[in-house]
Amino acid sequence: MRSSAVISGVLTAVLLVLVVVGWTPLLSFDRSVTETLHRDAVAEPGLTQVNRVLSDWVWDPWTMRALAAATVVLLWCGRERRLAVWVAATSLLAVGLQQGLKTLVGRDRPQWTDPVDSARFAAFPSGHAMTAMVTCGLLLWVLALRWRGEWRGWGAVTSVAVVSVLGVGWTRVYLGVHWPSDVLGGWLLGWCCVATAVLTYRWSERRVPRAGPGTRDGEGRRMGGTE
Repeated sequence: MRSSAVISGVLTAVLLVLVVVGWTPLLSFDRSVTETLHRDAVAEPGLTQVNRVLSDWVWDPWTMRALAAATVVLLWCGRERRLAVWVAATSLLAVGLQQGLKTLVGRDRPQWTDPVDSARFAAFPSGHAMTAMVTCGLLLWVLALRWRGEWRGWGAVTSVAVVSVLGVGWTRVYLGVHWPSDVLGGWLLGWCCVATAVLTYRWSERRVPRAGPGTRDGEGRRMGGTE
């Protein structure tokens, strides 16, 4: 996980530099892909509407944040309070990091004479892509950490998460509100946040002193002894 965090962080930094300096091959690729998909979106209004519903409702950042909030509440009520704090803090920090980078980079979104959708704020990184990656990554981590061994729906949930992360990136480019590199930046930065959260959580658990027999740990579970 440490290598994953470092690699995704480095790749995010490299992509950020290329976007800021306006590296010609990257900009050419972005424009070529976006223009091709925009022509298809204009020509296929039915498919465009499906993409708008998926992007603006099903995979909207507020939908993802609602899922993260529900997870935090369930963990807290289940006395998994350290884990609940980690999920909440990671989600909030990701939003702050995302908005901060948008402001600092100030990248313009694609501009069209015949737009099929609209979006606010700057383009890089994609908030939809980053929020989906952070939320789905955290949810899969929580499931793997607590319930994977006793839950048969793991494969289905993983598939839904992967489709959601990839799908929302597709919709943002197809609808002409993001460049492909915006989406890639959102994915990379989002995964870096998730990997860092996992690493710091593991570190925090190692730092917690062992409780004596008959005492309770920080999440309310009895350690040792008999009930």
